Amino acid sequence: MADNVEVLISSSTVPAYAHPGDAGADLMAAEAVVLAPGARATVPTGVSIALPDGYVAFVVPRSGLAAKHGITIVNSPGTVDAGYRGEIRVTILNTDAEHPFPIEVGDRIAQLIVMPVARARFVPVNTLPGSHRGEAGFGSTGTRAADSINEGVTT
Repeated sequence: MADNVEVLISSSTVPAYAHPGDAGADLMAAEAVVLAPGARATVPTGVSIALPDGYVAFVVPRSGLAAKHGITIVNSPGTVDAGYRGEIRVTILNTDAEHPFPIEVGDRIAQLIVMPVARARFVPVNTLPGSHRGEAGFGSTGTRAADSINEGVTT
């Protein structure tokens, strides 16, 4: 069962969940913009929130806009900290090389996910404990399931 958290909001349009069980509430554009092919723009939402301590909000792309039109968010996920009180603005990128993308006032442009967050206590040490992955980093698991299964296996 999901926890409910009160988020104070200043806006003429309140973000809304499209379906029961959705994790992201839709954010709407407060200004019309036409994104040329390959262009980006920071679009205002008219939404300012006050998250309680211990919570964060993430601004993430809408999958339908990405799949159908190549529209994504440049700094995804955008992080809204509990102490931030300014307007949530979304930096949108049109990855389509040929077609402009119009955004009208009221269009759903992103989703807002509110989550509890742990505050880390960073502890300096001389060495880190080992792990299965070790120091293998970005791209180290390959692209196929067999790459991961066969990782470290010599024949």
